[in-house]
Formats: sequence, C-alpha cells, structure tokens
Amino acid sequence: MDFKGSDTVPGPRTEDQLPQTAESAVKIVIVGGFGVGKTTMVGSVSEIRPLTTEETMTQAGIGVDDNFGSPSKTATTVAMDFGRISITEQLVLYLFGTPGQERFWFLWNGLFDGALGAVVLIDTRRLETSFDVMGRLEERGVPFVVAVNTFPDAPRYPIPELRTALDLPDEIPIVECDARRRASSRDVLMTLMRFLHALAMTKAPA
Repeated sequence: MDFKGSDTVPGPRTEDQLPQTAESAVKIVIVGGFGVGKTTMVGSVSEIRPLTTEETMTQAGIGVDDNFGSPSKTATTVAMDFGRISITEQLVLYLFGTPGQERFWFLWNGLFDGALGAVVLIDTRRLETSFDVMGRLEERGVPFVVAVNTFPDAPRYPIPELRTALDLPDEIPIVECDARRRASSRDVLMTLMRFLHALAMTKAPA
C-alpha cells in the first residue's frame, strides 16, 4: 500500500518535543509481512514527521523479497519506521514499524524489547506470512491485536472465518482497517490499548 495515498495530519507536523502535559510514554510495535502497510500506518497516524529507513528495491531483491500484491512497490524498510501519537494529554505512544522481509527479522528482537504491545497487520491475500510473525510475538510474550488492512483488490472474509484461519483465541481482537487513513489507524491503536487495559485488569490482584 503506497504511502503517497495516506492521510496526513492537517497543518504542520507537531514539533518533535513531547507535549508538556505528557506524563507517560509507551512503546508499540507494528509488525507484519512484506508490503502489508506498516510504513503506511506509521506515516498516516504519526503526529510528527515519521522517521523511515526505506531503501530502493533493486534487481538483487528478485526472488528474495516477494512483492506479491504490491507490483508498484519500489522501496522497502530495512531497519524500522518510527512515529509518535498522543492518545490523551498524558499518554503518548511511540510507534515502531518493523521490516517485513525475513532476512531482516534479526532486528525484531531489539524492537520488541520494552514493547507494551503490538499490532499485527495482515493482508488477506497472504495470510500465511502472518503465522511466523504472531509466533515470534507469542515467544516474546508481547500481547497483540490483529488488523486486517483492506487493500482494494484483496478478498474480504468475515472476522470469525479469519479467526479460524489464523488459529487465534477469542480474546485476541481482530479489526479491519485502512492503513492509509489516520482515523482508521488510530482506531486500531485504541483497540490495542483497550485490550492491554483488559489484560492488566485480569492480572490485577482482587
């Protein structure tokens, strides 16, 4: 999903400094396979100009990086994407988008360190790429929600069918989104925050 079609925050981007009212900040990672829209999501929702580490794709990537479903994709993330969003006047989220290609997965461990939770972004045309991603999160004990990025030419499935196909327990939220739209991406993050709050409440002593 091309970043050029993304929503942008109206007016100039907020300065990099944290709001004076901010009392706490948490780290969220956005993960998924190659070309599912991670850079797009970070860019659409970040209130500061996002930091990206995209490099132009070359002939050397043929047969290594699968751009199925994104034939016009000409750049790829090689380290991470970074953005920030204020959920409330007191709570700020730092967003880290991971590279999708398997050859860069060694970078994920460092990005997962200290993460409060994660968004697993999926493309229904390539569900199989999601299993290793979710498995890595489960191994690290990072709670996550699943966001289905609704590409225009991707098939749509009822949420219960997707849950069965992904072998996900009922308590893990699955939501549809358009990663190009700021409001839609923000809704995904709010779903994650509500899920994390619910988990914290169930673990709290009576």
